[in-house]
Amino acid sequence: MQLYVIRHAIAEDQMPGEADAKRELTSDGVKKMKRAVKGMRELDWKFDRIVTSPWTRAVQTAALLEPLLRTAGEDPIETGLLAQSPRAELLALIAESTASDTTAIVGHEPWLGELVAWLAFGDTRHGEALRLKKGCVVLLSGSAVPGGMEIQAIIPPSILRAAE
Repeated sequence: MQLYVIRHAIAEDQMPGEADAKRELTSDGVKKMKRAVKGMRELDWKFDRIVTSPWTRAVQTAALLEPLLRTAGEDPIETGLLAQSPRAELLALIAESTASDTTAIVGHEPWLGELVAWLAFGDTRHGEALRLKKGCVVLLSGSAVPGGMEIQAIIPPSILRAAE
């Protein structure tokens, strides 16, 4: 399977007393992610499904990715498993795809770095070595088991926007 691990787009700063999960994308974040999606389309990227954190900024980013779904009208799958350190249940959800499927995962740092490290190196402790900018994409291929995937590319958002 191919797995696209995508950090959410640029979001508002957290205000005192505001829940982190409720932060929305900024207008600049939306604009930049729309351009990145155009770049993804130029690269002929298509997703069979999108799995997202339920936090507002991730859900909004996932919605911007919907034009890349192979099946129009398919809603992203929301899971709280992407709003915490990765666990076996998250790998099981990712592994529900068939070998030929392409899945996009939308979430947050530091958990996405931990997920990529777990899938590629078999250990979440190496996640701190991966700094994923907002809008960054990590492309992995293989089986969704610890150490079962290979990192194919780490693509900063500026490169995706340049591809549009």
